[in-house]
Amino acid sequence: CERVMAGSPLLAVVALLLAVAHVAQGSHPPSSPRTLGEGAPPLTHYQDVVDRILNYSLANSTSWEELAVLTDTFGSRFTGSQALEDAIQWILRRMREDGLENVKGEPAMVAHWTRGPEKLTMLRPRMADLQVLGVGATVPTPPGGITADVVVVGDMDELKGLPRQTVQGKIVLFDAPWTSYGETVLYRVSGAVEAAKCGAVASLYRSVTPFSTYQTHTGSAYYEDGVTKIPHAAVTVEDSAMLHRLYKRGVRITVHLTMNSTQGPDVTSHNVIAEWRGHEKPDEIVVLSGHIDSWDVGTGAMDDGGGAFVSWEALRVLKALGLRARRTIRVVMWTNEECGARGGKQYAVDHALEMPKHSLVVESDMGAFYPMGIGFTGSAAAKTIIQQVASLLGRVNATTVMDGAEGVDISVCCVNDKFKVPGASPLTNDRGRYFWYHHSRADTIDKLDPQEMRMVTGVMAALGFVVADLPDLLPRQCVPPL
Repeated sequence: CERVMAGSPLLAVVALLLAVAHVAQGSHPPSSPRTLGEGAPPLTHYQDVVDRILNYSLANSTSWEELAVLTDTFGSRFTGSQALEDAIQWILRRMREDGLENVKGEPAMVAHWTRGPEKLTMLRPRMADLQVLGVGATVPTPPGGITADVVVVGDMDELKGLPRQTVQGKIVLFDAPWTSYGETVLYRVSGAVEAAKCGAVASLYRSVTPFSTYQTHTGSAYYEDGVTKIPHAAVTVEDSAMLHRLYKRGVRITVHLTMNSTQGPDVTSHNVIAEWRGHEKPDEIVVLSGHIDSWDVGTGAMDDGGGAFVSWEALRVLKALGLRARRTIRVVMWTNEECGARGGKQYAVDHALEMPKHSLVVESDMGAFYPMGIGFTGSAAAKTIIQQVASLLGRVNATTVMDGAEGVDISVCCVNDKFKVPGASPLTNDRGRYFWYHHSRADTIDKLDPQEMRMVTGVMAALGFVVADLPDLLPRQCVPPL
């Protein structure tokens, strides 16, 4: 069932007129009409305050500069590393200095996998060192490495169509060209399992990217119970294509692969929490978020330092403008998004009793690039309201609303069938380049534009403020009681 907002059209019009009068007098942030359904007045009485938020963000936001300090100081922030925890403590100190409220790190147990030296050498038909980068949590090679011939396939069907004796004892290379991230990433995620089922001793995959300048791209993968765990690693697009050409010519390819990763016991990490408390309903919450962990290559500026920092900066903007919404706006910087999303899962446990009072959770995890609008997951009634909020973002041309909020963390914690909290994410225009640098050594601060980050900051701040200031929680589908 859908929650229906209470109030008659006449009362809604009266509330709207009173709100406009308050704005004209320069008093408290505007109140919104009680009825926001079909035929109700739009949220135009928020236009002035939204423009103030956007203008201030464009002129004063320092999210890019702050992120540059973080990435330059701490480098990559891999799950389980001391660098991640040092970065988290630095952020917590800065948030307290900002005067934000209820600042804390909430513990979450995370895996502790460490990459060791990795090397891939082609021995036949010629000697050449090839770039290689293991997936997260890959098993190592045996001491001394693996020397084996390479079987190259273009897709899973080709692999499964080969006789077992063709693959047995070999290294499988998946040279799967980029089509889309959702399709091509399957070779990274499940390639080791499928190759092992066919008797391979290790597997390699063409880096999941539409464009390459000889970069390798890592990421998560999985192993399956009952299937031998074999080493799994990325090679560059260039080397993958070269090996495939050789293989098609009938040339025998032999390589030596060495990978020295280790898997330690779980360690404690932390989700970063900070709030700007609501003035009327402080126990009701809108979440703005991004993840603070990164891969162990690059410095995680794009994925997802930018998303985490525009969320933080949104609260700083509202504080600077003296704007308090009815509800609390909470910033969450998730830990462990890249290697299991345990930060999001732990938040669902720690805040389970609060879930009915979460109005909206927002995650920025597709790069803080030029904003175009809002991706949304939730009820039809809630989407109508989000469309009205987006209509206020014309100052930065971010007025589009599309179905589907992007964000692993918000999906595992609350935008799901259990809690059905409405979810949102900024729609951004990366000019097709996000996956050029994704999960690679090239994910560095220069890939983000300071002005675009200011724009996304403004969108996050405006979206968070307006939704937090509505008279009611966003309507959602009914869920069973906890």
